[in-house]
Order: sequence, then structure tokens, then C-alpha cells
Amino acid sequence: MPHIAVVTTSFPGEKPGSEAAGSFVSDFTEELAKHVQITVLAPGLQAGQQDRSHYAVRRFTVPNLPLSVLSPSHVTHWPRILQVLRSGQSALFDIVEHSTIDHILALWALPSGYWAWRVSQARGIPYSVWVLGSDIWSLGKVPVVRSVLKSVLRNSSLCYADGLELAAQVERLSGVNCHFLPSSRSLIEKPYDERVSFGPPYRLAFLGRWHANKGIDILLNALRLLDDYDWKNIESVRIAGGGGLESLVRKLGDALGASHRPVTVEGYKDKEAAIELLRWTDYVLIPSRMDSIPVIFSDAMQLSRPVIVAPTGDLPKLVDNYGVGIVSKDHSSQAFADAIKQATQSQPDSYTGGLKNAARNFALQETAKRVVKELQHISNY
Repeated sequence: MPHIAVVTTSFPGEKPGSEAAGSFVSDFTEELAKHVQITVLAPGLQAGQQDRSHYAVRRFTVPNLPLSVLSPSHVTHWPRILQVLRSGQSALFDIVEHSTIDHILALWALPSGYWAWRVSQARGIPYSVWVLGSDIWSLGKVPVVRSVLKSVLRNSSLCYADGLELAAQVERLSGVNCHFLPSSRSLIEKPYDERVSFGPPYRLAFLGRWHANKGIDILLNALRLLDDYDWKNIESVRIAGGGGLESLVRKLGDALGASHRPVTVEGYKDKEAAIELLRWTDYVLIPSRMDSIPVIFSDAMQLSRPVIVAPTGDLPKLVDNYGVGIVSKDHSSQAFADAIKQATQSQPDSYTGGLKNAARNFALQETAKRVVKELQHISNY
């Protein structure tokens, strides 16, 4: 059986719910492990190996989690970033020296793809890369890093991106073919279509990183723009997650509460808690400034929850094509407030047909099967 090393900077571990895309990566790995042998390399606060039912997880030491809070634009972060780079690279070399690895699958392009590229140069092991939006929109803007990114992409056997427009941007940057591959979690075993509210007031929820790219400030300011009449159509708003903007989120959330608005600010959610939140809500709020197709979108599709989204990445096209929610006119808080007003004056179940269709097309099982098939094709396993 082929042995694939999955290299990632996002994987569930010591702090459940804080691993950003990690829950998706864990579910994706579970599906891959049904077809090939898998060893995962991921960060941890302590080094070591964990043997799971179908695969092993090798941890390399990092100074803090999640790694998404580290930014090259902050000089004070560089000592910790360099520590992560050295630790991950060393751990991957150690894996390939003590195991027979047929292919390396890097999630994401940086730094995981960089480590895979270095190992491939030294050991001749082929690798493939799955690109996230942050690889291109944030790290890709740093001149030196951009050059490294191009080399990583151009030397990969296969290149994927978790968005349609993102895949096109990767191709323009690197000159290599990049294929769209949706990122989604395995939340439930069968479609979920239970309706929560039969009329207003409705329940709204945000689940994600508290980061400028995710537009959490757009959402909170949009909620402040709603008047008493608008709030009659809203039973409650729950804001869950965590990240670098926590102080701002807490401040604005407290201000809304002091104004007698039913807004609750919560923390990170593990998978079970995320399912509970999505089953509770009538609309999922996605105010992202920069994104391709966030995992929370496919989460919402699986649980038959319509979305209110900002016009970011592929979201407008997907929402309109499937008919699964409302798209705001622009990225302003006023536009997002208007989208909330529009949604809460309509019926959530009017989107049921589109939600079922979208759920089928974002099935994680099919994504994993496709990756295994394509890796087998290029490697002649």
C-alpha cells in the first residue's frame, strides 16, 4: 500500500477548536487513510507520535498554537516563525529517513510545501501542494516569500486550491495547472434538513477566526447599524471562534450587549460544539474580506443552513448558482447590515433545494477519493 506523508500546520491537538482548518484536515486524513497508508506531520506544543485508528500523527515542537496568529509583517514574530520553520523541516527529513514515503502531500503551500520541496530536492520524493488563500493573498505579497512560493508550486507534481478564482490566481503566479478542490469537514453521516425557526425572529451565527480577513469587525459594526425594528426579526446572534482580534470582538460584543442587543460572544468550538451551533442557527454569517471558499460554507451546506455572505472570492457565484442565501452589495458594514435585513425578512426554508444540491457537491468522501486516484495516476502505485 502506498505511504503518503501529509504535512500540515493545522491539525487538532492540545487546544480543541483552535486549529483553524485543522478539523477539516483531520477528517480529510481519515478519508485518505481508507485507501492508502498515512503519516501526518503537524505542529504541537510537545514533540511525539500519536497512533490513531488508521494513521499516525507525528508532532514537531512549536512555541504556540494556532500558528495562524504568527505574521511575517510583525518583526517580533520572526524568532518564533524561524523556530517553526526549523522544527518542521527537521521533522519531515526525519520521517523520510526512517520510513518509506512514496509521496508528500503538503497542506498548505507555505511552510508545508516549502518543507516538501526541500525534501524532494534532497531525497527525490515527489510532492503535491494544496493551496489556501492566505498562501497567495498574504504570504505571496512578500517579495522574497513570493519567489519561494513560485518555486514550491512549479516543482510540485500536483497543485490544488480550495477555490475557483484562487486556482486561477495560482496558475497566473506559477504557470502550472492548479485544480479546484473544495475543503469541507465531515460533520454528519447523512443530510440534515431539520428546520429550526418557522418564522421570525431568527437566529444568526458566526463561526471562524477573529481576523481582519474573515471580516469579524464588518459583522460587529453591521450589527450596530441595525435598528429596533430590524432586531424584532432577530432572536439572537452567537459569535464563536477566536484569534488576534479578540480584544476588539469582546469590546464591540460587550457594547452591543450593553445596548440590549441579544449578541453572545463565545470561544473556540470543537466539531461537536460547531454542529450544535449550526443546528441552532437559521442563517450562517460569512462577512469575509479575503477568502476563496471557507470551510464554514460547506459546513452550512451539510447542515442545510442558508448563508449571508460578503462578495468575496467564489462565494457570490456559489451562493447565486446554488440559491443558498444572500450576498451583500459590497464589503462595508452597511451593506452587510442590509443583507441581514433582507435575509431576516425572508424564509430560511426557501433555500432548501439549493442547500441539498450544494451538500452533494461538497462531499468530503468524494474529495478524498479524487486525490488518491490522481496521486496513483501520477505515481503508478
